Amino acid sequence: MEKDTGEKYRPVRRMTEAERIRTVREIFSTVTGKYDFLNHLLSLRRDIQWRRFTVQRMRFFRTQRLLDVATGTADLAVEACRRNPSLQAIGVDFVQPMLDAGLKKVLAKGLLTRVHLLRGDALALPFPDASFDVAAIAFGIRNIPDRPGALREMKRVIVPGGQVMVLEMTFPRKRFLDRLYHLYLGRILPVIARIFSRNPAAYHYLADSIMSFPSPEEFSREMEKVGLACVKKYRLDFGITNLHVGLKEQQGRHS
Repeated sequence: MEKDTGEKYRPVRRMTEAERIRTVREIFSTVTGKYDFLNHLLSLRRDIQWRRFTVQRMRFFRTQRLLDVATGTADLAVEACRRNPSLQAIGVDFVQPMLDAGLKKVLAKGLLTRVHLLRGDALALPFPDASFDVAAIAFGIRNIPDRPGALREMKRVIVPGGQVMVLEMTFPRKRFLDRLYHLYLGRILPVIARIFSRNPAAYHYLADSIMSFPSPEEFSREMEKVGLACVKKYRLDFGITNLHVGLKEQQGRHS
């Protein structure tokens, strides 16, 4: 019997690392069928524009390769290949049903020779050092308990001068937006999810994960602490979403 309240999942801040990983795997295995539809609906289709904004800032200058970490249904990899005709993209995720859905999308877009999907761990990426120009993650870093570990792995697999890009939803810190967003995430989103999702309790967790994510300034400092240079943040739609971009320093400097 499916649960339609948030009681199924404990608050993010009270979960152990193992419990959180297990929860994320369960959630994304149960919402796969409606995942894209609900993302577009709940963001008023702004998630499409946020990914396009991210792709427009990618620089492919050596390998012509993109790594899309926590690729989900491969939206970011597909959009990047659509915009860059010579690009090869690899999407990695640890939830097989999401990859299966992503493969259908890749096939439908005629990108099977350019977008490759595989199951893998963001904390132990199965690639040699300096394999990609860009390593990116869209709406996935908040579901990884060891954020520094994931950032270090993304940094490891890009070439010197390459980009680590993190697109993530955040909780606005301004009073009016704070109240409005809290109402949306805490009350409106679960009601909509209950109508459309097989596991509406999952959306209580997802809302909680957004509200528990560090501020843009705090996350920028996390990127700098793992050695990423020239970290920039782009505030999108009044700060509901932020794009963070850091560079791997050139050889001869700290890398």
